[in-house]
Amino acid sequence: MSENRKLKVSFNSPVILSFTILCFLVMILNFVTRGLTNQAFFTVYRSSLLSPMTYIRFFGHVLGHAGWEHFFGNITLILVVGPLLEEKYGSSNMLFVILATALTTGLVHFIFFPGVGLLGASGVVFALILLSSFTCMKEGEIPLTFILVAVIYIGQQVYDGIFVKDNISNLTHILGGVVGAALGYVMNKNKMNRY
Repeated sequence: MSENRKLKVSFNSPVILSFTILCFLVMILNFVTRGLTNQAFFTVYRSSLLSPMTYIRFFGHVLGHAGWEHFFGNITLILVVGPLLEEKYGSSNMLFVILATALTTGLVHFIFFPGVGLLGASGVVFALILLSSFTCMKEGEIPLTFILVAVIYIGQQVYDGIFVKDNISNLTHILGGVVGAALGYVMNKNKMNRY
């Protein structure tokens, strides 16, 4: 006689799922306030270093998105890649990757692009993509997948940055990829705890 088991939904990836939920709530809030919340909290732009909001935006900009297409494009990739990485590297490391990417991209944008606002999780997406290429790294070897991902994803961003004029921050994608690759290397050398 077979035992009937109930299926239940598990919160399998707390950092990635929480990040996704926060991004969704920020989208709703931005819609309700007609863009005021993105401007106030979730977009990096040149502002006074004496304002506490400047420092909140250095991290908060990854939660804001310009519209639903922007949101779904980023969140879909994060939900595909993120849970596998969180299972391998641990929740605290995934949170660190997100925060390090946010701070790096936010600071660089603040310093070098004072007249342009930056928001969105695409830097985080690229960090996770490059990080994922390190998942099967062995001592003394560089995975061919890492080389291919770096050439394809980062190469495309360099090309687009030079030849395509759009509202996409290719530098943010490149920086996110660099953060993901660097942290992937460190984590695979067992230099970061996996909790």
